[in-house]
Amino acid sequence: MAGHMSDKVAVVTGTAHGIGTAIADMLEADGIRVHRVDKDTADLTVSAAVNAFFAEVGEVDILVNNAGGVVGQVHHPIEEITDEAWSAVVAANLTSTFLCTRAVAPGMKRRGWGRIVNISSGAGRSVSLTGIQAYASAKAGQIGFTRQMAHELGRYGITVNCIACGFVLSNPSTIKQWESYGEQGQAALVEGIAVRRLGKSEDIANGVRFFVSEESSWVTGQTISIDGGHALF
Repeated sequence: MAGHMSDKVAVVTGTAHGIGTAIADMLEADGIRVHRVDKDTADLTVSAAVNAFFAEVGEVDILVNNAGGVVGQVHHPIEEITDEAWSAVVAANLTSTFLCTRAVAPGMKRRGWGRIVNISSGAGRSVSLTGIQAYASAKAGQIGFTRQMAHELGRYGITVNCIACGFVLSNPSTIKQWESYGEQGQAALVEGIAVRRLGKSEDIANGVRFFVSEESSWVTGQTISIDGGHALF
């Protein structure tokens, strides 16, 4: 893909570590100019901060909405979930996706070309392994948002697709989650994955590479589970 994508500009959110870093690195290796953003760069849950960031970047050809996560939360029964806890997870995952997409859409429309890839989770197609209600809901929301945006933006040469990630040891939260399972729980999780291994950040980046390529120009509104055959959708 290197070469004919060398004139493209990408923004990848959530690049502090793990999956976001791997996506940004892979796109750069393909000759794409990549702007990385994480919570230390801009608060992507705040409209003004998002608009200021994209105004500085300029027009964007490729947007990868990877920012999100559980924002340090663990499972609590639904009756114990505060408004603030719910809102924090929804904002980090779904609102950030909306705000960033809204920021890049006008430029993509003007140029008649764009690629948007939303990084969701198996939790959005099934249940959250950690039991975090807002996380499962926000990740399902990203999938619905993907379909709606594909329908709206396709006539402008813009594709919008989604990846539902399986279990990837990619950041402190997932490492902590993995360690909490203990040896028996870890073995059970791997046994439920068809290829019998955990995911790597590069596995997700490979999916992004396809969705942003010219070869995927007739693919839009789709959610692919990259999870080693855990969900088998």
